[in-house]
Amino acid sequence: MDNSQTNGTMQSLNLKMSIEETNLILEALGQMPFVKVHQLIASIQQQASEQLQNNQSIANQTQS
Repeated sequence: MDNSQTNGTMQSLNLKMSIEETNLILEALGQMPFVKVHQLIASIQQQASEQLQNNQSIANQTQS
């Protein structure tokens, strides 16, 4: 059984990384076979985009 699953549900983690660290991870994943990592890359990109948009919204609100 995969340690990432308990009772058929995926456990999740929240990791805090700099943009540079995230880009390094994406670069390393880009060296791996696409079929193995494309969903992970998409997930990282989606989560990062959402967080950056939220951060920008907060910054815009504090400037107003």
